[in-house]
Amino acid sequence: MKEIITEEKKRENAPIRLETARMILREHCPEDLESHHALLSDPEVMYYLPDIMTHSLEESRQDLMTSVGAVGTRPRKEYFLRMEERETGELIGETGYTVLEETPVGKLVHAGYFSRKKFWGKGYMTEAFREVLRFAFEEDGVCRVTTGCDRENKGSEMVMMKSGMIKEADMKKKVWMHGQLRDRVEYRLLKEEWESGPGRSQRTERSREL
Repeated sequence: MKEIITEEKKRENAPIRLETARMILREHCPEDLESHHALLSDPEVMYYLPDIMTHSLEESRQDLMTSVGAVGTRPRKEYFLRMEERETGELIGETGYTVLEETPVGKLVHAGYFSRKKFWGKGYMTEAFREVLRFAFEEDGVCRVTTGCDRENKGSEMVMMKSGMIKEADMKKKVWMHGQLRDRVEYRLLKEEWESGPGRSQRTERSREL
C-alpha cells in the first residue's frame, strides 16, 4: 500500500507535458519570460482578455512566476500550459484551466486559451484544447469543464464547438469591456458527454497514429 501511495504522489507532483500531432504543451519556466511577455502584452492577442493583459515586463514576470509556482502547489488550482510548435519550439499560445471547486465526484474547472495571431485559423488551438480536455477528464479527475467568450469572438467560440462543448448560456450585456456592456456566451462539457462525444474518438484515432 505504501508503494502505491508513493507512486501516486510521484505522478501528482510530476510536471505536466502533453503532446499532440503538432505541439508540445508544457509547464512554464522562468526562462520563458521574453516570449511570455510578448504574448501577454500584445494588444491584438489580448483584445478580449484585457483583465489578464500585461503592460510591463515586471507584470509579465509576476504572471509567469504564478504559473511556475502553481506546479508545486497542493491542492493545485491552476493548470495553464505553454503551447509550443513541436518541430521548432516556437511559442504558439497558452491553454489550460483553473479549479473552481473539488467535489466528491470530481473537479469543477473553468478553462481558457489564447494564441499568437500568426497561428490563428490553422487549427492549433482546437488541437491543443482537445488534448487539455482529455488530460482533465482522463488524468486529473475533472467532471465538469466550463468556458466562454465575448459574443463577437467567433474564433474562440468555434474552438469550443469543434472540441465538442455544449452551449449553455447566451448572456446579454454581461461584461463591461472597452467602454460598453458586452454579450457573452458560455459552454460546458461533462465527463460523460466527453466520453460519448467526438472529442474522445478523435483523440483515440490520433493515439493509434502515434
